[in-house]
Amino acid sequence: MRLEGAVSVPRVAEKRGSPLSFFEFWPDWMFYTPVVIHWLMLGLRYGDFSLPTAANPRITTGGLCGESKLSILSQVGPQAQVLVAPACGVLARPDGGDAAEAAMQAFGLRYPVVAKPDIGCNGTGVRLVRDRAAMNRYLRAFPSGETIMLQHYVEEPNEAGIFYVRRPDEAQGRITSVTVKTPPVVVGDGRSTLRTLILADERARLVPHLYLTRLEDRLESVPALGEAVQLVFVGNHCKGSIFQDGRGLVTPALTAAIERLARSMPDFFFGRIDVRFTSTASLRRGTGFKVIEINGVGSEATHIWDPSTKLLDAWRTQFFHYGAAFRIGAANRRRGFSSSGVRTMYRDWMNQRRLMAIYPLND
Repeated sequence: MRLEGAVSVPRVAEKRGSPLSFFEFWPDWMFYTPVVIHWLMLGLRYGDFSLPTAANPRITTGGLCGESKLSILSQVGPQAQVLVAPACGVLARPDGGDAAEAAMQAFGLRYPVVAKPDIGCNGTGVRLVRDRAAMNRYLRAFPSGETIMLQHYVEEPNEAGIFYVRRPDEAQGRITSVTVKTPPVVVGDGRSTLRTLILADERARLVPHLYLTRLEDRLESVPALGEAVQLVFVGNHCKGSIFQDGRGLVTPALTAAIERLARSMPDFFFGRIDVRFTSTASLRRGTGFKVIEINGVGSEATHIWDPSTKLLDAWRTQFFHYGAAFRIGAANRRRGFSSSGVRTMYRDWMNQRRLMAIYPLND
């Protein structure tokens, strides 16, 4: 994907050292084994291994897995809807272009739109759809009968994930994590192929598998001198975006803005709010951003994927947040809410995994 004009890279602080931390791209079992053990210990302590699903009791499994993105966004109250990028849903059909465009028109959407699975995570299946031809290709590639979310393409140049936590008895929640997400970019010299540029890049050459497969049909092209080529569209670490710890951006004004958004939703206490924003200065003021997703218990405080983060600090962050999810779930249980139960949690997780395996390749 070619960048349209200059891209703002909102550096929070200049950092030196390796472009990757040594654990960033470990196999999941290596990094998450201590996290799973911690979860199991908490489940024994609280007598319910699925208790975090009660942390956001109005969301399917609390947002752990199998939840509808559209359903969550629809819970944002009218006083905060202006902060949310408009979106609609359409059932995937190979010949569903007319239905998709009719739904777009009803919600005031025009090309380009961001198309993404209504159920899914990690940026799987997310594409920027620029015209009817691209929409038809996406619909043909998507599993028929499943819901696609079509969302206004927010042109603000920067993206961040903001983690919000509040106990039910607290008057105000807090932001526990901010992650600034930067798309990886290579710049053409007029001679080298895209493959060569990727393999010469300080960071991209260390994880070439994240880019080479999805860019296979463009690898032998030669970007012009000075041409910036964005290697991935989705703001997801495991798909190749670069994550930077942005906790220094938290201010009372930003906290107040996120609090208003979270409070407009019924019984929302725990999760990550993904936004696109104009500048770090505006974000500090709590302005100039649009919400593109709200994630529940299954989300991470993604600043841990900043290359400068130490492994023990990453694990401590995971332990803190999942511990908070159990504590909030326990508080909601005392308020009369129930968890999903392990069987339902497992069923929804397996369904999500099944769908993600057949979604089209992301941009």
